[in-house]
Amino acid sequence: MSNKIDFQPKLFELFRNYSKADFSTDLMAGIIVGIVALPLAIAFGIASGVTPEKGIITAIVAGFIISFLGGSRVQIGGPTGAFIVIIYGIIQEYGIEGLTVATLMAGILLVLMGVFKLGAVIKFIPYPIIVGFTSGIAVTIFTTQIADVFGLTFDGEKVPGDFIGKWLVYARHFDTVNWWNALVSFASIFIIAITPKFSKKIPGSLVAIIVVTLAVYLMKAYGGITSIDTIGDRFSIQAQLPEAVVPALDWEAVKNLFPVAVTIAVLGAIESLLSATVADGVIGDRHHSNTELIAQGIANIVSPIFGGIPATGAIARTMTNINNGGRSPIAGIVHAGVLLLILLFLMPLAQYIPMACLAGVLVIVSYNMSGWRTFLALMKNPKSDVTVLLITFFLTVIFDLTVAIEVGLLIACVLFMKRVMETTEISVIRDEIDPNKESDLEVHEEHLTLPKGVEVYEINGPYFFGIATKFEEIMSQLGDRPKIRIIRMRKVPFIDSTGIHNLTNLCVMSQKENIHIILSGVNDKVHKVLERSGFYELLGEDNICSNINEAVAKAWESVGKE
Repeated sequence: MSNKIDFQPKLFELFRNYSKADFSTDLMAGIIVGIVALPLAIAFGIASGVTPEKGIITAIVAGFIISFLGGSRVQIGGPTGAFIVIIYGIIQEYGIEGLTVATLMAGILLVLMGVFKLGAVIKFIPYPIIVGFTSGIAVTIFTTQIADVFGLTFDGEKVPGDFIGKWLVYARHFDTVNWWNALVSFASIFIIAITPKFSKKIPGSLVAIIVVTLAVYLMKAYGGITSIDTIGDRFSIQAQLPEAVVPALDWEAVKNLFPVAVTIAVLGAIESLLSATVADGVIGDRHHSNTELIAQGIANIVSPIFGGIPATGAIARTMTNINNGGRSPIAGIVHAGVLLLILLFLMPLAQYIPMACLAGVLVIVSYNMSGWRTFLALMKNPKSDVTVLLITFFLTVIFDLTVAIEVGLLIACVLFMKRVMETTEISVIRDEIDPNKESDLEVHEEHLTLPKGVEVYEINGPYFFGIATKFEEIMSQLGDRPKIRIIRMRKVPFIDSTGIHNLTNLCVMSQKENIHIILSGVNDKVHKVLERSGFYELLGEDNICSNINEAVAKAWESVGKE
């Protein structure tokens, strides 16, 4: 394995054969994606507990860096719904400064993941975990939007951050429903849902925001309806890029925020690589996963310095880019430029967008994220997968994503080890070995006869801590005391410390009972591990045989001496 850092931005690879025609299609795709990203960036920013322009700043800064340095040709980066719950929780507990520190740390972790070539490892996170917390996030996002969908007022009562607490408060104050707000939300949802039937190019969220914002403006100006909140009623919008500010790092805050930073990094890595993999399947390309992680990390280091929030690859915007002809990172760079122009020259118009309309946009986002068809399909899978799915889902909804990811990964690891244990077999042979079933016999005999009092223990699979315990259990169940035990390890790809400890104990106990131990078919990798551990000093080098023939011959020799 090379020690060289795997950093190969796709932009520099593609420039060798880039043409004017390619630029034209990328330019058009970038403009469309930039327009699509606008309402989502504003909605994600507000839902996360920050101001609308911070969502756009994230899409500009992080989107540019992810396209410029990333390992995917078509990945579009920016704020996503997956981070809403985490960001909101951090701001509630640690403020904006805490969010900046957590995002910076997550960025550093992502860079380290890429440097240490963990891009391929991230892909092996079990699918039920990904579906579980994605569906859980969708339910949580939907829950956070109920107040704006129905225009609820809470008479000074603070809405708690947890799922159950929110619904209890909603239930107590549901008599305060503002039906004008509800009408705006439902109209927005309806427009977003039907737009694809008329146009695949124009995003429904943009159509809804333009139509509904204009309608609400006319209702306020000429209909005297003033009870519909807009962005301008709640936020003061700054139409400019803020100055770069590096936060002061407090050691206590760093320690407290580290688990959250790990969650942001893991979630960002999973979402970005999942998005890049989906894109590869559509355009017939192959992304550089480690390069993508490094780019994501740099984006999350730079973005918070300019007031941004965590960012990652966005599947919906990436697919929009592909569907509109984008085939290089230039489209993503153009998308960031379009958003910058909108921020500088058109952002004041955003103050007229109704909050209920943005809530409708996020209701659709949560529905699309939920993947309920996939969720139901996974419920028919083996019980272990269903268990991981449901536990991850309910932990995400009832507690938070940090707990869900930690517990979900732990359960997945335990189930993986359990499955490895189930596939690793330990068999006992006492009489003869059939050469027709053996691959390491060098003689052509009908059978290989074992001397009386000799037992062969065949281990088929990795010899790690779970199997070591299983091996001990089989030995104790047999309860006999042979003269010689041949432990056949030709199908053992690796051995860990517990396996070595188990073998050492077996040799010590056997020596006390005058039972001779012989190892057979140890591969080079396992051989080196046993040699470094000092195991051979206890067993003796002459009791390590390259194949079963040598081991059985040595057993006959030992029996003959007695």
